[in-house]
Amino acid sequence: MQTILGIDYPTWWFLVVGAVFTGYAILDGFDLGAGSLHLFFKKDESRRIALNAIGPVWDGNEVWLVIGGGALFAGFPEVYATIFSAFYIPFMLFLTVLILRAIAIEFRSKESMLWWRKTWDIIYSISSTLIALLLGIVLGNVMQGIPINKDFEYVGGFFNLLNPYALITGVTVVALFMMHGATYLIMKTENRLHAKLRVLAKNTSRFFVISYVALTMATLIYLPQTTEKFRTHPYLFIIPLLTILTIINTRRLLEKGVFFKAFLSSAFTSALLLITVTINLFPNIILSTINPAYNITIYNGSSSQKSLGIMLTIAAIGVPLVAAYTTFVFWTFRGKVKMDETSY
Repeated sequence: MQTILGIDYPTWWFLVVGAVFTGYAILDGFDLGAGSLHLFFKKDESRRIALNAIGPVWDGNEVWLVIGGGALFAGFPEVYATIFSAFYIPFMLFLTVLILRAIAIEFRSKESMLWWRKTWDIIYSISSTLIALLLGIVLGNVMQGIPINKDFEYVGGFFNLLNPYALITGVTVVALFMMHGATYLIMKTENRLHAKLRVLAKNTSRFFVISYVALTMATLIYLPQTTEKFRTHPYLFIIPLLTILTIINTRRLLEKGVFFKAFLSSAFTSALLLITVTINLFPNIILSTINPAYNITIYNGSSSQKSLGIMLTIAAIGVPLVAAYTTFVFWTFRGKVKMDETSY
């Protein structure tokens, strides 16, 4: 098997896919969180400011989801086929609310009628929350495994996916994104809205801490095997320890009013949580609850060595370019939101 720096191609591609989805969670996470908080703003002007805070970046952030889906299809076609058939209904719901969210952002300010704007505000907020919830439900099911047979075919039903552990994971993702979104909006706003968001950020951070503790307890109850790797490799305890420290640090920085650092700390929390998931899964990607022999791993679910080698070269060029473009956009639109005739 071919390697780069002593690491085989499937492992490299696993890391690439993980990095791209982590980028999506961090970037689209804050604007989904901003959407979930949208109805907490009562004034039309406040809602417009919140929309314009994410206006220059929200659609670009979703590019990372497209890249992640493409990378999964290219590198692990068996995983792509299984996961998209298993989560067919959740993904269809996800695409529906994703479209509704985009329409709501674009249509809201096209008319001045109060009923028109309120309708799109509700659609925007609910769809943002549902996207986060569905992502969490999918993640929760991936963590605990799904019923797939020896042919890598899903043999469960839709309601199998709505289990307690997946729902707790979904709520935790919603809470994380709300905290992340509130922290981002604080950096982009001023005056009374800024003060309101400081309160919301503290409240959502409490909501996330409660959800995180509940998810940790649920993991120990439902998935006790997740501690095995940490017992076998004690140095891995640095990851959950760092996660706890970043959560505490985010709350500390919010209290101190150091909002950019709080936003970075919140982003690191998202990344560390996904790294924890990666550690627990590796070298598996999809776990079978029927028989561990039916698990889809990075080896039995990957493309050929030649394909992975070519795609790693493309990824080494393409992903940094997308990251550079994202950085450029954020730098260009840095600072507080200023309303003008072109604003949402």
